[in-house]
Amino acid sequence: MTSATATAPSAAPPAAPRGARLVLAVGTLAYGVAVLHRTSLSAAGIDASTRFGIGAGSLSTFAVLQLLVYAALQVPVGVLIDRFGARVLVVTGAVLMSAGQAGLAVATEVETAVAARILLGAGDAMTFVSVLRIVSTWFPPRRTPVLVQLVGLLGQVGQIASVFPLMALLHSRGWTTAYGSAAALGALTAVLAWLVLRDAPPGVAPPRARKPLPDVAADLRASWRHPGTRLGLYSHFATPFAGTAFVLLWGYPFLVSAQGLSPAGAGALLTLFVCSGAAIGPALGALVGRHPLRRSWLVLSIVAAQALAWAAVLAWPGRAPLPLLVVLVVAMSAGAPASMIGFDYARTSNPAGRLGGATGIVNVGGFFSALLVMLLIGVALDLQGAGTPDTYTLGAFKTAMAVQFPLWGLGVVAILRARAATRRKLAAEGFVVPPVREVLRREVAARRGGRGGE
Repeated sequence: MTSATATAPSAAPPAAPRGARLVLAVGTLAYGVAVLHRTSLSAAGIDASTRFGIGAGSLSTFAVLQLLVYAALQVPVGVLIDRFGARVLVVTGAVLMSAGQAGLAVATEVETAVAARILLGAGDAMTFVSVLRIVSTWFPPRRTPVLVQLVGLLGQVGQIASVFPLMALLHSRGWTTAYGSAAALGALTAVLAWLVLRDAPPGVAPPRARKPLPDVAADLRASWRHPGTRLGLYSHFATPFAGTAFVLLWGYPFLVSAQGLSPAGAGALLTLFVCSGAAIGPALGALVGRHPLRRSWLVLSIVAAQALAWAAVLAWPGRAPLPLLVVLVVAMSAGAPASMIGFDYARTSNPAGRLGGATGIVNVGGFFSALLVMLLIGVALDLQGAGTPDTYTLGAFKTAMAVQFPLWGLGVVAILRARAATRRKLAAEGFVVPPVREVLRREVAARRGGRGGE
């Protein structure tokens, strides 16, 4: 067996070096364009149904296959990042997504469109985790949680672009022009990423590892065996799927056909989703940095908020009032920032040499749950005879959207089990997580002491 050779993993610098902000900006741009590609069917679902002559179940397979490819490639992509570096993966991903959009632009048959979305999913799979690796090597650890949130949330501007500029092109210039323009933007992003991005700052060895396959497999097994990695996976599973399914495919039809909003009103709520997430994300990042031992409580609180908001909307007699829909959108928007906590679990539970694979394991969770929910919603609509845009009804959508609740339940149980295992491991290593009551007591005492009190 060939011995493993590796460059020493680069330690994060104590301060961001020169050029770090430019690298961060281009990495965030690459992720934002990836989000635009990913969500480019979100407000075009009705147009796609008409263009390809398909129903709800078939339409859901577009997004499901895309996310299935994304989820299936996460662990291989993590290994490839460890082997070839993040820059190569970002560029390759941009090229694949551009090719996928070009194929979709000229597609008139379902088979061609599906192949295009598979290409898009493959390229998308390479982008975010690669940008996370670049952030971890260019910035000090204390800034990583907030910057990860910043990348994730600024990247969601791509979703706004898919709702407004892309849809404006679609309705004014046609399908081919709209998706051809998205392909051109992807190509430009690939060029910019190649010119600007670097795996590590100058003078720092890039964190690459040349390992034989058995060693790679051993690293993945070691990452999986650590309960902190599994806690990250289940946190990522439970938090974002409601928002992902909503903005990627079913939110626009639900708001327009079932809730009776105008296209402009639905677009405004989808934009609110992005803006609200952008406000919540930095706050969550700061809380994670300040209270790293309470990350699971943040995750569980946000899962509960989403489930309660959906329960209120589905239980409301008739169409929900606009303020309640706003609450629903804000609650779901917290899911994406909360899912980033899963990556923080991977970072703090694994050494740098296997971080790519561990991050890939975590990233599978949310996309697997999202593709499952999107598929189940489409199937539920079809079974009720509401498989096409002209047959979407409020009652059918209420029944279909209820498929989310069992997944939340499953996710919460898995989080609690993994959290207990993580705490046992920490206790075995001599570190005991203090109870929440004790943490709060200490904080109150510290604040009183700061004011000169007891």
